[in-house]
Amino acid sequence: MPILGIIASQNRPRGITVNYLVVAGGSSGGQSNTGAGSGGGGAGGVRSTVTATGGGGSLETALTVALSTNYTITIGAGGAGLAIGSNVNGNNGFNSVFSTVTATGGGGGAKGFNTATNSTGNLGGSGGGGGPTSATSAGGAGETNQGRAGGAGGTFSGSSYGGGGGGGADIVGANSASGGTGGNGGNGVASSITNSSVTYGGGGGGASFGAGVGTGGSGGGGSGGNSSGGGPGGAGDINRGGGGGGVYGSNSNSGAGGSGVVILRYPDTLTIALGAGVTGTTPAASGGFKVTTITAAGIGNTVSWS
Repeated sequence: MPILGIIASQNRPRGITVNYLVVAGGSSGGQSNTGAGSGGGGAGGVRSTVTATGGGGSLETALTVALSTNYTITIGAGGAGLAIGSNVNGNNGFNSVFSTVTATGGGGGAKGFNTATNSTGNLGGSGGGGGPTSATSAGGAGETNQGRAGGAGGTFSGSSYGGGGGGGADIVGANSASGGTGGNGGNGVASSITNSSVTYGGGGGGASFGAGVGTGGSGGGGSGGNSSGGGPGGAGDINRGGGGGGVYGSNSNSGAGGSGVVILRYPDTLTIALGAGVTGTTPAASGGFKVTTITAAGIGNTVSWS
């Protein structure tokens, strides 16, 4: 090797610092086969080293990775919407992974009617909204430093049969209000890792008591599904980890959760290699950095740098 080539090789960094935003898949809203509204789906967990991270936690520490080494990458799918009249809690979202960093999928919204002591939303990165019950109707809890809890559903007393809003990565889902109104989904977290502010991890809205009775909750932060009285739950935004909306009645599907995303920022002197099965884009470098947004990657897929 020429002397200059040897010097260049010796001066090349053996490890690089990678900042990241890892967002898991959001969950679907709960289902109903009665005149009560179901809970909104919880957003996917958010873990980030830039701008803000989920659950009100402190920013995470950037990872140091070695060159020419494969690192695991997985994009979590959103929870599938539930079939008409199934009357069960929503499907949780799936985890997203970058190397040692795992964001937890959102917790499914609670089903729309339960005469038992509780109808809580599922646990998850952000928790699912609760469903209306005769007693307790709490939303599911969120994962520490990833997301917030879902809102409570209404109780049978006072005919407030709406579902609670799904938890967002930044804000707790709203409780169902009097008159059968569904709770709004909690807001997500705004991140500027791509050099423009984008919100990730909004919770899905809880469904209202019924068509013409109350109103469905809106999705949180631009990422959660909306839920209108008498209609199907809206889907969470794809590649933002949004929770799906709940649904009233037995004639519509609940809203599906949105898929997650992984965004990586690293020095512009380096080149990223996306393994088989990985879909991503890398715009022109800016400010000394490249930013790669990965929107699809299955279990076992990898990325590396050179």
